Amino acid sequence: PLPYTPQESKKMSAITSTFMTGAAVAAVSNGTRTEMRRTKASKATKKTSDSIWYGPDRPKWLGPYSDGATPSYLTGEFAGDYGWDSAGLSADPETFKAYRETELIHARWAMLGALGCIVPETLDATNNVPWFKAGALIFSEGGLDYLGSPSLVHAQSILAILGCQVVLMGAIEGYRVGGGPAGEGLDPLYPGGDYFDPLGLADDPDTFAELKVKEIKNGRLAMFAMFGFYVQAIVTGEGPYANWQAHVADPQGVNGFTEVFATRFVPGN
Repeated sequence: PLPYTPQESKKMSAITSTFMTGAAVAAVSNGTRTEMRRTKASKATKKTSDSIWYGPDRPKWLGPYSDGATPSYLTGEFAGDYGWDSAGLSADPETFKAYRETELIHARWAMLGALGCIVPETLDATNNVPWFKAGALIFSEGGLDYLGSPSLVHAQSILAILGCQVVLMGAIEGYRVGGGPAGEGLDPLYPGGDYFDPLGLADDPDTFAELKVKEIKNGRLAMFAMFGFYVQAIVTGEGPYANWQAHVADPQGVNGFTEVFATRFVPGN
């Protein structure tokens, strides 16, 4: 006897036919569906970062004692957020946004400024001029040679230098904030693209997230360094490189504690 009745056999045939048809369609379009799943996964990866410097479990300013000391509005979304705002200066979102931009722009300038303060003083070609005296060379008879080389930049007019700085920096800042040749609708803090990231260092989202943290950390250190350069110039009358050489030669005799009360710098000295 047959294991199925004629009606049951027809049902089994229909089920088998449907299954085989579906399998054939899946075999043809499986590559397309797999590609779509991978695309969605890659997009999801770009939206998040596994970096330890972001999110609620990021390092905070009080270390293991930070529970309850971090304001609710500091969520770890942005680079350099250690949860410290004891004065509540960034409680308002618009104020927080303005402070973030101000800090980052100052940090970038401080990194450039710290490098510019140290390099000329280390070069014999500039006669080891300290940073607070370098600018005055433009008023000398021979003018100012950038890095001591007349083949680089030879400046004799302070008005020309000021005009170039205003035009160039004004154009760059205008494009950064309002768009222009670099493109429209760019992030004013991290515009990127061929103009602001020609090497493509921020193409990978995870790498970009790490670079943001490194930038703001080094920028904050540079701002403190620039403040130290100002104080050193007033107290010692010398530049940071000369101060470092003196400290290395006699660490116990020349340091911040021995020099803090000795103000030797006066204008023209």
